Amino acid sequence: MARYTCSFTVSTPVDNIQSSLIDVLRSCRFEIIYDTGDYLMAREVPGQVAFGKLVTVEVLIDKPIFSGHEIRMNFVIKNEELPLQVDNHCWQMYNSVRGAVTDNRQWQLLEAIPS
Repeated sequence: MARYTCSFTVSTPVDNIQSSLIDVLRSCRFEIIYDTGDYLMAREVPGQVAFGKLVTVEVLIDKPIFSGHEIRMNFVIKNEELPLQVDNHCWQMYNSVRGAVTDNRQWQLLEAIPS
């Protein structure tokens, strides 16, 4: 199973994070399948790759307890594909999501930690 993780800290109003994050994932060809407000799961839209290569993204959103705009997001990007090649489909989707989060103009990126 291929699995990649990364964390981002962004500055944005708490009210905007959910819709901004959904827009980012949709721009990378993911559909939202589970959303609790603090946790979001999305899967790649079927049809482009084999079923075993479909990527799932899980995002844990750590919102500030007190008033503040710094929000930490932890991403897990995975699929059932064995990562036999360095540039596998899951890695490509990881790079796509990471780039979309980094380049998003709806928030200010404060920190990015690839794992």
